[in-house]
Amino acid sequence: MSEMEMRDRITALMPRARAELAEFVAIRSVADPRQFPPEECEAAAVWVRDKFAEAGFSDARLEETADGSKAVVGHRPGPGTDAPTVLLYAHYDVQPPLNEAAWRTPPFELTEVGGRWYGRGAADCKGNILMHLTALRALGESVPVNLKLVVEGSEEQGTGGLEAFVPDHADLLRADTILICDTGNAAVGRPAVTVSLRGMVNVVVTVEALESEVHSGMFGGAAPDALAALIAMLATLRDDRGNTMVKGLDNSQVWTGDPYPPEQFRQDVGVLGGVSLLGSGSVSDMIWARPAVTVLGIDCPPVVGSAAAIVPRTAARLNLRVPPGMSPDQARAAFLEHLRAAAPWGVRVSAEVEAEGAPFLASVDGPAYRAMAGAMLDAYGTPMTTLGQGGSIPLCNVFAGVYPEAEIILMGVEEPLTLMHAPNESVDPGEIANMALAEALFLQRYATVGR
Repeated sequence: MSEMEMRDRITALMPRARAELAEFVAIRSVADPRQFPPEECEAAAVWVRDKFAEAGFSDARLEETADGSKAVVGHRPGPGTDAPTVLLYAHYDVQPPLNEAAWRTPPFELTEVGGRWYGRGAADCKGNILMHLTALRALGESVPVNLKLVVEGSEEQGTGGLEAFVPDHADLLRADTILICDTGNAAVGRPAVTVSLRGMVNVVVTVEALESEVHSGMFGGAAPDALAALIAMLATLRDDRGNTMVKGLDNSQVWTGDPYPPEQFRQDVGVLGGVSLLGSGSVSDMIWARPAVTVLGIDCPPVVGSAAAIVPRTAARLNLRVPPGMSPDQARAAFLEHLRAAAPWGVRVSAEVEAEGAPFLASVDGPAYRAMAGAMLDAYGTPMTTLGQGGSIPLCNVFAGVYPEAEIILMGVEEPLTLMHAPNESVDPGEIANMALAEALFLQRYATVGR
C-alpha cells in the first residue's frame, strides 16, 4: 500500500478516532482507589481489550499484575515465521484531574477548543492507544510483521505492576522491537523519538527540633525552628543560578543531541515575563543531561489559619532526577548525605527513600531506528529528531534487561503543548493522524529490514 493510500485511509478513520477517544476519556481510569472507583480502571481495561480484539488480536485478554492492576496483552500473528516481531506498548490509566476549577473544559469530557481535543488522558496515554488502533485499522489485513501488545493500568501510580510482570512472562512479550508510545514530538509537526530518560530518587526528609509548638513571641530567637532548618537545608540544593548542587554528583554534563530552543521552552512551560531560566547550561543540558532537584511538597502550617508558634517538626518530599551515566545508588547516597550535612543547629534529620528508578539511554543504530526515521520523514515531510526526557519510565530498563537484543523506540503524541499531568491536558488531532501514519509506514518498512 502506498503512502498516499495510507494517508487517505487514516484521514477517513479520524472521525472514528475522535468518537472513540471521547468514549475512552469519559472513563475515569485513575489507578488510585482513594480517589476514583477501581471499576473505572476495570472498564478502561475491558475497553482496550475489546478494541484490540476487533483489530486482529483475537487472544486479547486481561492479566493481573503484582499491584492488582490489569494489563491487556495479546498477539496478532504476521504473514510468516520469518517476519520480525514488534511489541506495542501504552497505558490506559491517567493522572487525576488535580484542580478541577483550573480546567477550562470538563476533565473527563473530550472537548474541542481551537483545533485541539481537551480531556484528561487525551494525550497521556489514551491518545497513543488511538494512534495504535488507527495505524492498525489503516493497514487492515496487510500487517507485515508479528505484533504483540501490552497496555498497562498503573503506569501513572508508579507501583510497578508491569515491571514485575515482564520478567515472569518474558516469552509472552518477547519482540525484536518495542514501541513504547508514551512520549512525543519536539513540537506539533516536528517528528522525534526520545532516546534518553533521566532516572529518579524520591526522598521524604523529616526535621525535628522541639517537643511541641511554642509561642514565637516568648521563645522565638533562641528556640530552634524546624521549618527554618528545613528551608536552610533546601536552599543548599541549588546555587544562585539554579544549578542543582548535591555534593558528589556531576552537574556539568552536556546534551549532544538536538537542542531545545530557550524561547520555545519558555513558551511550552509558561515562564512568566522577566523570570529567568535556571542553570548555567543550555535548556537541553539542564533538563536531559544533568541532575535536578525539585521540592514536591512541604509539611507546614498554611498562611490562613497559622498561629504565632514555632514549628517543632516538618518534612519535605523531594525529587532528584538522575541523568544517564549516573547510577541511582550513587545519587541516593550523595543526596542523603548532602541533606544530613546541611542540617543546622543539630536538628534531628531522618530520610525515607520513597522510590527510585534508573536512567535509560537507547541504542539508535539498528534497523528499527532507521526504518522509523524513514517512516517519520515520509509522514511529516521533515526529518526525525532525537530528544531526551526529564522524566523516568522504569519499564524501559526492565525491557532492556529482559530483552537485551531488542530495539526500544520511545514515541507518541505527547508534544509539549499537551500539558500532560496538568489541568487542561489536550492533544492535537493532527499528531494522532501523523503518528498513526508513521507507525503504519514503519511496520511496512521494518518487515523488510528487521529480519
